[in-house]
Amino acid sequence: MSPEPNHRQDAGAVERIGWLRAAVLGANDGIVSTASLIVGVAAAAQGRTEILIAGGAALVAGAMSMAAGEYVSVSSQRDTERAALDEERRQLAAAPKAGLAQLASIYESRGVAPDLAMEVARQVSAHDALGAHARAELGLSEITTARPIQAAFTSAVTFSAGAALPLVASQVAPMPLVPPVVAAASIIYLAVLGAVGAWAGRAPMLRPIVRVTFWGAVAMAVTAGVGAAFGVAA
Repeated sequence: MSPEPNHRQDAGAVERIGWLRAAVLGANDGIVSTASLIVGVAAAAQGRTEILIAGGAALVAGAMSMAAGEYVSVSSQRDTERAALDEERRQLAAAPKAGLAQLASIYESRGVAPDLAMEVARQVSAHDALGAHARAELGLSEITTARPIQAAFTSAVTFSAGAALPLVASQVAPMPLVPPVVAAASIIYLAVLGAVGAWAGRAPMLRPIVRVTFWGAVAMAVTAGVGAAFGVAA
């Protein structure tokens, strides 16, 4: 006998999507951007103090930039959602019967028999007509709605945490080995991040791990090459 679906767990997984996206993006950017900068500065034959200053500045500036960017982006998404809900509210107030027929047709298109679709539409509309249309027609619900402050805070915190990892590695590694140590440690951090993100989102792990480690390695390699070129030129 197959186990019954746990709808509460499914809803929790959907609810995690918003903050999980911001968290993974923030941590990934923190690791890649800061590690790339540190590797570039170290490859340019700069000292530990210069590396610390550059990495610390990248951490603070990046966290603020991520928070501001996420807030603006998700606020725009929230404004769009609100505008769509306002328009739906106006349409329902002006033509409730047409809204009921539209809702029933949506249920029919998903495989519900016509008579049952109309009955379901009547019952859910009697309880919350706008909410029913938001879910069925617009794909909006309480657990998926945009939350700008949550996204901004999550991005800033996770960027800072990600940026701190290569920064710490650069301060404990011997100076001649800073570039390879930071690069290797960052690849490991990115692999762990990809695995955690996949686990939290209940997705297969291999593809996210390969994706984040590959592009992180590319970014660090390019930056190291630029840093080495400037170092030679100096």
